Amino acid sequence: MNWKTIFKSFKNRNMQKRLAIVLGIVVVYRFLAHIPVPLAEPTKLKEVIESVVNSTDFGGFLNLLSGGALSSFSIVLVGLSPFITASIITQLLTKAIPKLEELHKDGESGRRKINQWTRMISVPLAVVQSIAFIYILRQTVLAGNTTALDSATPVEWAIAVTAMTAGAVLLMWLGELITEQGIGNGISMLIFAGIISQLPSTLTSLGVSLLDTSAGALSVFGWFELPLNPTAFWVALIVALASLTVLYLLVKINEAQRVVTINYAKRVQGNSSYGGVKSILPIKLIAAGVIPVIFAVAFLSLPAFIGQVLKATNNPEYLELANNLILWFQAPQPGAFTGDTLGAMIYPASYFILVILFTYFYTGIIFNSNEIAENLQKQGGFIEGVRPGIQTEKYLSRTVNRLILFGSVVLGLIAVLPFVAEYAFAQAGITGIQNLAIGGTGILIVVSVALESLRQINSRALMVTYDDYK
Repeated sequence: MNWKTIFKSFKNRNMQKRLAIVLGIVVVYRFLAHIPVPLAEPTKLKEVIESVVNSTDFGGFLNLLSGGALSSFSIVLVGLSPFITASIITQLLTKAIPKLEELHKDGESGRRKINQWTRMISVPLAVVQSIAFIYILRQTVLAGNTTALDSATPVEWAIAVTAMTAGAVLLMWLGELITEQGIGNGISMLIFAGIISQLPSTLTSLGVSLLDTSAGALSVFGWFELPLNPTAFWVALIVALASLTVLYLLVKINEAQRVVTINYAKRVQGNSSYGGVKSILPIKLIAAGVIPVIFAVAFLSLPAFIGQVLKATNNPEYLELANNLILWFQAPQPGAFTGDTLGAMIYPASYFILVILFTYFYTGIIFNSNEIAENLQKQGGFIEGVRPGIQTEKYLSRTVNRLILFGSVVLGLIAVLPFVAEYAFAQAGITGIQNLAIGGTGILIVVSVALESLRQINSRALMVTYDDYK
């Protein structure tokens, strides 16, 4: 990363404009996250929602990814989940339907059509998820015998669904506006902003735990005592050291790449010669970036969400299925590893496998070995020792598959590392560790998005400062 070039680019008016637009969109997103759905008196509604959110780890996880929109019952509560789900559907269909695959290969025009279909699919998905959220809320409130929503009429519920659907579409549009600025993936950056916004409350909770000396103070070599909780201090120290190690590994695997040397044949045309030069084709260890993690989290949240909906129906026939879906496909709650360990391991195992599968899947979409081989052949380029055409395609596919195998397994291990840490703490009898897995997933997304955004900012900085190096 060329920091000197990045800082130098900040003097460029075009770069300033792009950064200002992105920052403004993020501010608008955070503002929208605090606008409540027009359903009841905001204060009472927030109290009810917070009690629901804090009752399950699944609710806490959704609240993290939505940037607090769930606890505020905001109009952007549904968030980017419909768009992510629609993206997974269209990309799967692109691989399954030959006509869509041909359309994807048509270039920018074909991809625009596919993106338009993705947006269209997102709307009905947003409607369905909005209705499901409203239904879960209504049943939970009724079960709690509260009067916060007694006055809500069917028309008001319909308005609430409409507002939440409009919020999801608005968020999707804001994400695309960020992407157009060329300094980061808009969807990932909005998720990044939502997670970062929860940092102050997390640090506040950590500070309260550290300063709670009701069980004793921290003794330093028996010489003096610090007003800190001993258990919370050592746990926080271990987690901090482990987090730094994970951050280091994550940065390394994100920046790691295999460099393939490309040779161009020398051609003589008249009195001039062309080609005869060398170039490089960098192949990243994890070309898909953070997308596999986001896709895996979104995919795993669906069964637990369906379980919540079935449970809210209060139908005895679906109760067992609902409880199993919630038990198996939500992030294990604190203390889960001390009970039914097998049931608690289903989510981490599924998470690990899905990260690997989505890494292969998404890399296959963004890195097309056939297209690269054809372009190299047309430009007179070749890899030393490899014949142009089919042999080059096979070589690139084999190289990418080997890189993905190692990169996806490492990414999957880092993703499930917080669950392993929770299990280790549980076996050691250390209590008070809450939402470590949720925080680990959040850190993974934040670091990966930050690195990808910095990489794109660096590329943009090189473009806007190119004239200075002439």
